Amino acid sequence: MPPLLRALRIRQWTKNLVVFAGLAFSGTASDPDTLLRAVAAFAAFCAAASAVYLVNDVIDRERDRAHPEKRHRPIAAGTLSVGAALMVALLLAGGALLVAAWLGRVMLAFGLYLALQAVYSLKLKHVVLLDVFCIATGFTLRVLAGVWAIDAWLSPWLVACTVQLALFLALCKRRAEAASLEPAGGASAAQVGASQRPVLEEYRGQGTDMMVGVLAASLLVTYAMYTLMPASILADGVHEQVSRAGAPGMIWTLPFVLYGVLRYLHLVYRHEQGQRPEVIATMDPPMMLAGFGCLAVAGWVIYA
Repeated sequence: MPPLLRALRIRQWTKNLVVFAGLAFSGTASDPDTLLRAVAAFAAFCAAASAVYLVNDVIDRERDRAHPEKRHRPIAAGTLSVGAALMVALLLAGGALLVAAWLGRVMLAFGLYLALQAVYSLKLKHVVLLDVFCIATGFTLRVLAGVWAIDAWLSPWLVACTVQLALFLALCKRRAEAASLEPAGGASAAQVGASQRPVLEEYRGQGTDMMVGVLAASLLVTYAMYTLMPASILADGVHEQVSRAGAPGMIWTLPFVLYGVLRYLHLVYRHEQGQRPEVIATMDPPMMLAGFGCLAVAGWVIYA
């Protein structure tokens, strides 16, 4: 790809698919106007995420040059100038904010997202555990934006699943990054970590493995409860169903989710993957089949 397109990290836009969670489980995806608003929120978040990636790469360009893989990033490698990257980032962020303003309450989620990313890039990504909680908060704001864009009811179970999934993926990524610190030229792993990203040294050892296991189990239990508990609210004396996540039959998505989590853990611990979750989600055939199976069952139950 040209340097600019590579710097935008288009493949990582798959993370923004959580914007559609509220649309899918509300059962309103067949409504054209609602679908348009959800797509607009997704596109705006993609633009905002790319703007954040550009700014982050500008800030980290010196540190990236010491990393065996990140040194090939366009800004660190010098194939994309700092001025051009910042100009494109400004245009993308401005466009995303305009779309968010058109969507109403989504503007609040976008403002919080951009503020969080600014604090994360400058400080919090170097603080152990707070860095992964920032990532989880970013995913939660995506879900909120998707729900607010279509004016749907916000399920607390959806928020809980989103936070736990994001923490699980972030901790797996930190573990994989810490494991990839290879001593070179007589340097210790700690010295290599200090030259690349000091916080990674804090994720070495069994403590991170225990946290990953806790989150994997918690995520599966929470999702199982989500599919077993129909969501309804009391309106004018009548219970009105506002979420289809607990519809009869949704429990049959659980085997696919269980397989996906266990397959991901297998790739992280057996094959030392996990640094790029978006690659696993889009390039690993078993993971893709599990995802398609889950979507097929959910689509049949909710819409058919």
